[in-house]
Amino acid sequence: MRRRTLLIAIILLLVLFGATSCRRANRPASAAAIPRPAQYELRLGKEVYQSYCIGCHGDTGAGDGFNAFNLDPHPRDLSDPVFQKGKSNAELADAVRRGGAGVGLTSLMPPWGHTLDDRHIDAVVLYIRSMRR
Repeated sequence: MRRRTLLIAIILLLVLFGATSCRRANRPASAAAIPRPAQYELRLGKEVYQSYCIGCHGDTGAGDGFNAFNLDPHPRDLSDPVFQKGKSNAELADAVRRGGAGVGLTSLMPPWGHTLDDRHIDAVVLYIRSMRR
């Protein structure tokens, strides 16, 4: 009786282990390699962008917001592929957090690190990434 129970338990473990291994193997490699941002985080980033960034950087991130023409230098085009490729997420988050002067650029971009927490800064960076032309 004891042997039988042990044998059944071993067979069940092997079946369960095999089933979970097969499930992992069936995932396409591309889906596992490219994490997709949560729609909620994109929405949150858009809300933050519309509240704090749109006035200077504009609807599409082109640097053409209603206040852009009063500023010299004009705000950066955040949708520019060359700019996007040249900056890491950490660099973008640092610029949002510390402002232009904090990263060696113009002091006309205010620092938002005391206004926005890390989650909101990461969300706005994610939204900026979605603007790429």
